[in-house]
Amino acid sequence: MTAHRSAAAAAVAVALPFLLTPLAAGPARAHGAPTDPVSRVVACSPEGGSRAGSAACRAAIAANGAPFTAWDNLRVAGVNGRDRQVIPDGRLCSGGLPAYRGLDLARADWPATRLTAGAPLTLAYSSTIPHTGTFRLYLTKPGYDPAKPLTWSDLPTRPFATATDPSLVKGAYRIAAKLPADRSGRHVLFTVWQNSSTADTYYSCSDVVFARAANGAAKDTGAAGAGASAKPTRAAKPAPAKTPEPSKAPPTTEAAPAPAEAATPAGDAAADRSEPVADSTAGGPATLPLVAGGAGVLLLTAGVALSRRRRRGRVG
Repeated sequence: MTAHRSAAAAAVAVALPFLLTPLAAGPARAHGAPTDPVSRVVACSPEGGSRAGSAACRAAIAANGAPFTAWDNLRVAGVNGRDRQVIPDGRLCSGGLPAYRGLDLARADWPATRLTAGAPLTLAYSSTIPHTGTFRLYLTKPGYDPAKPLTWSDLPTRPFATATDPSLVKGAYRIAAKLPADRSGRHVLFTVWQNSSTADTYYSCSDVVFARAANGAAKDTGAAGAGASAKPTRAAKPAPAKTPEPSKAPPTTEAAPAPAEAATPAGDAAADRSEPVADSTAGGPATLPLVAGGAGVLLLTAGVALSRRRRRGRVG
């Protein structure tokens, strides 16, 4: 009996570390990744929809050797702000983790989000469990080449936006920022989320495309500027000699039928007006008095002729 108890105790002692490991990892389950602009790991995951079937995602999954099912678990423990010392060049998008190595492929066809240089940005970072920490947002420098592996030298030393302990609203953190105004073409938005409630740091790459502009003034017509510039151009079009009267007529014709007829060309308006008149009088009572009046004249003429003949007979 004692031997059996000793064996059972030994078995529990051996298995205990393995049983406690998942429990110890529990507090570190601060999972998340950017969904807008969409990150590579989300786009190529089963949650990515049609983007997961893109050529870049297929190549990433093949290089990875497995699908990106754990899209929200790209995290490295114990970095403590030493990102450039811990994460090697060319492996920034994977965080240096072999399980995500497919995300480091140097390609110019990753699923991307279109942005406007110099415009406001609200990054949505999906997360399953709220945790405290700081977000740092970097954008690759002008001249970035997507055909080459991403390195730390491609990123500025300082982020263009940071956010500490934002609220988790409807399953996502939202970080408000303003994009740099000197970018065009394809770039990478690199997001670092350093937890303060855990020892983990999350890394992600979101591919973005800025519209190319011929000059700086074109870049300034962003989300707000486009709406402001659209109104003058629309108002200027009717001003030239394009007969603004017909262009103004349709709103009035919808409100009242009468002006619509007046706004039509003269020939069409005459035809339109003539048809109702013909319909209202054709075969109607207005023709009957004319026929009755003609018959009366004939009867009166015949009566006068008969009376003259009778008088002549009496005289003769």
